[in-house]
Parts: sequence; structure tokens; C-alpha cells
Amino acid sequence: MRGGGPADEAGGPLEGQRPGQPGGNTGQPSGASGDTGQPGGNTGRRGGGGGGKEPAGPPPTAAARGEGPRFGPRLTTASLIGWTALSAVVPGAAHLRAGNRRTGIALLATFGVVLVALVVLVLRLKDNAGVALRGSTMTAIMAGAAVCALAWFALVLLSFVALRPQRLTQTGQVVSGIVAGVLCVAVMAPFAFTANTIRTASQLLDDVTAPVEGSTPVPVRAEDPWNGRTRVNFLLIGGDAAGNRLGVRTDSMTVASVNIATGNTVLFSLPRNLQYVRFPPSSPLRKVFPNGFNAEGQGLLNSVWYYADNNPQVMGGKNKGAQALKDAIGYTLGLNIDYYAIVDMYGFAALIDAVGGLKIRVEQDVRWGGKFGTAGTIKAGYRTLNGEEVLWYGRSRVDSDDFSRMARQRCVIGALAQQVTPATVLANFNKIAAAARHMFRTDIPRDLLEHLVPLGMKVRSAKITSLQFVPPLIYTGNPDWVKIRQLTKEAIRQSMSDRGAVAATASPMSSAGSAASATPSGSHSPSASPSPSPSRTPVVAGASPRRTPTTNDKAAKSLSELCGF
Repeated sequence: MRGGGPADEAGGPLEGQRPGQPGGNTGQPSGASGDTGQPGGNTGRRGGGGGGKEPAGPPPTAAARGEGPRFGPRLTTASLIGWTALSAVVPGAAHLRAGNRRTGIALLATFGVVLVALVVLVLRLKDNAGVALRGSTMTAIMAGAAVCALAWFALVLLSFVALRPQRLTQTGQVVSGIVAGVLCVAVMAPFAFTANTIRTASQLLDDVTAPVEGSTPVPVRAEDPWNGRTRVNFLLIGGDAAGNRLGVRTDSMTVASVNIATGNTVLFSLPRNLQYVRFPPSSPLRKVFPNGFNAEGQGLLNSVWYYADNNPQVMGGKNKGAQALKDAIGYTLGLNIDYYAIVDMYGFAALIDAVGGLKIRVEQDVRWGGKFGTAGTIKAGYRTLNGEEVLWYGRSRVDSDDFSRMARQRCVIGALAQQVTPATVLANFNKIAAAARHMFRTDIPRDLLEHLVPLGMKVRSAKITSLQFVPPLIYTGNPDWVKIRQLTKEAIRQSMSDRGAVAATASPMSSAGSAASATPSGSHSPSASPSPSPSRTPVVAGASPRRTPTTNDKAAKSLSELCGF
């Protein structure tokens, strides 16, 4: 197939013709025929007859007539494909090459305006990235991605048409058409990926923050999302719902107490075998266990959730395990536990694999599997552990005890906080979402998530310290409740100071009453609760000061010191 060449539009010779051939266009007015010297040829004068022949001159060029060529040199197949591809990156480029200047400039200007607007929007959201977690924002992003996908599809298609592929050979038309079709689909892929990722994220957030049956989330006010609090306390739980167990056993319990202004955080770890915890007067379990939790004959802390879920008649409704545990731990520490988040241990392994593992300093070999560690060994050293290894590093009790295991669990939490970056999350988002949907649950309201993002960024660069209530500091079978509260108060006070290490050394207490009235620094009345009384020896008003039954020589360590980050 032969179409008109570039010179067709400019008045030049047609493809395959030379000036001087019959029928050739010499640039003379219509009606002239042939070239000079040919029968019936054009002699260079207006009209056909008369004397005084003038010598024939070269035909006037398009520039001499004040016209510009509509098109440049004829495009090859490769160059047409190249210009079409360039238009996907620089909208309007193909139209400018084709001579459609107005359309090309309009497309290029529109693209520039949109690009500048996006840069300005990103800069404005830099300090408030949590807005991206709003339901309305996610919906707008999905809609925008769909519109952009269709717009880029149309842009590539129209750019291809504007370059006149019909002027190519038949083979060139087929090849360029196939490539252009593939390019039209390819430019839609990034927008489709964006929309799918946002949709997955929105569904995940809806699933994990969905309120349990019978509970009503507290409304979140945008102007004051923390309801006047200076600290917010999160209960982080590792739950073990393995196939050989009934219900959920909370084998790992850590309270993260975060200073909202600075992000300074104290992690309080409570052992699973802490016995006879007390409940506040507002809890239904206070009437059942007035002298401390004593279910199943032992009254271990990790059974509170299980007991509450399996006794809805006592709790006044179903799915009250989380609230019962929050009440018990909050009353023990003298803090109000604002929110909880529970992670299933086996789902946690899938999450670690999704982010590519964690780098942890293993102080000594950790054997795991059964009572004798026959399943495997995690060798000592600074290692990158996969999901299964991280799970057993935090859970194994072979040649160790619950308290050593708690220390390792804190290292895992610290490694997650420091090593999992936003870039890592985005690169592995679908895997993370698939793992999190089946392993994660929380009572944090969906509307609060946007405010947690800037708080989380503060925590990443702030001071994180840790304190665990284990022997010899605290005897789990005979807990000194007053001492626990005092240590909690002191650790929080020290975390707000400028010193790098947090000293949690408690001075001897004069009475239970003085401890009961104490409120952790920076935590006003909404975040403090009356202190539980000592578990064994009551203190009589006016009696001489007593010393606690355990030593006070422990200090809360930074995670860098504890885990070698």
C-alpha cells in the first residue's frame, strides 16, 4: 500500500515522481500541464499562449510561499514505535512530531500541571502520611487510578494514530500495530496495580479493625484523636491458638506506653505465669475473684482471656476476653490500657517471611522442638532469621525459661520496629496483607489509624526502653503489686528525661496507700487506676515503712543494649 509522502502536503513531488516528468507538480497554478519542453508542458507563464517565452525556473519552495511543512521526514516503523512509546512518558510528544502542535502543546501542558499538583500534594502530605489511610482517601485513589488507566490507554492509542501508521509498508503497519496494542495495555498496569493494592489495604484495615460482637468503638475526634491524653498505652499480645489447644492462650503480653508528644516508649513485659492478678472494681471478674484470679487452680495470667471468652455469663456477653485482659494488666501496672492488638504466633511466621526476615543478634544457640530441641537449632551470632526461626527464637523454652523467652520476644518486637520500613511494606504488601488478615486483630478504631502513622514515625526515631517483671525483680508466684506499680511509674518518668538509659530502680515504698495515689508522670487521671493491694501482706495505715520482698537493683535497658541492634 502506498500513501502520500511528506511532500504531498508541502506541494513537493509525489512519491516515485521527479520534477520534469509528465504529470509532475512544478509548483505552478492548477491548470498547467507537464514540464517545460514537453508537449503541453507548463512554460512558466500564467495562461497557455502568447509570445515572449520566459525561461523556466525552479519551482518555488514551500518556504518561499511562506508555508511550513506539515510533517517531517517519513517515519520508519522503528521511529513510529519510538515516538508512540515516548508519548506514554511525555504526553503530546507524538502529536508534536506529527505536526499537530496545538494538540501536542495542550497535552504537554496538562501533563505538566498534573505533575506539579501531585508533587505539591506529596509535599503537603509528607508530615501527615496517615491521611492516606482514610477510607475516603483510599476510595479517591482507586477512582483516580482507574481514570488515569483509561486516559493513558487513550493517549497511547491517539498518539499512534496521529503518527499516520498507514504510510508504512504493510509489514510495518502490522508490527507497529501489535507493539502499540501491547503498549496500550502495559501503560494501564501501574494504575491497575495501585488500585488493587489500595483495595487490598482497605479491606485488610476493615477486617482487622472490625469491632467484635457486642462492643462499641469510641468515636475519634479529628481535632483531638487522643481525647486529651498525654500517653497512650497499647497491649501487644502474642496468642497461641494451636490445633492442640482450645481457645486463645496469651503467651506473650507486652504493654507499649507511648509519650504522644515525643514518641518515647517504654515496653513492659509481663510473664505468662504471673499468678493471681487482680481486677478493678469495674470488672465483672472482681466479684468472682476478689482475692486474685485463680481459675484452673493456678490462676496464670495467660488464662484470663481464655476464661473470659468461655464464661460469657460471667462477663455479660461474648468475646470479652480482650477487655478482661486489658483490665487485669492495666490494674496491675496502674495504667489504663487504651487499645490492644493480638497476633497469632503461627501467622506471625508468615509475616516475617513476607518482609524478608529479621536481623537479630542471637546471644547463644537456641534449640527448639519438643522438650529436647530435636527439631532444629538457631546458631549464635548476628543472623537473618526467617519466619519459622523468628517464631521459635521467641517461643523456645529448651534449656531456658519463660523469662529468657520474654527477653528474646522483646528483641523481635524491636527488630520489627527498626527494620521494617515503608519501602519494605510496599514492596511486599500483598504478602503482608495475606498474612495479617488471618493473624491480626485489634480494637483500634479505623478512624484512629491515620493518627497512629505520625505517632509510629516518632517512635521509630525516639527512645525505646524495656522492663520485664521477672525474678528476681518480681516473683511470679507471689507478685509484689505495689512494687510493680512503682517500677512502672519510675520507668515512665525516666523515659521522659533526657538520659539515654532508663533507670527503673524503685526506692522503698512507705505504704501501699502512697503507691496507690501515685500517678505515672505525664499520665493524668484517665491513664491511671487505683493500685492493687499487696498479694500477701496487707499494710496497716500508720505502720512503719516496709521494704519489698525482692531486690530493687534492676533497670530498664534500651533495646540496643539488650538485643545488639
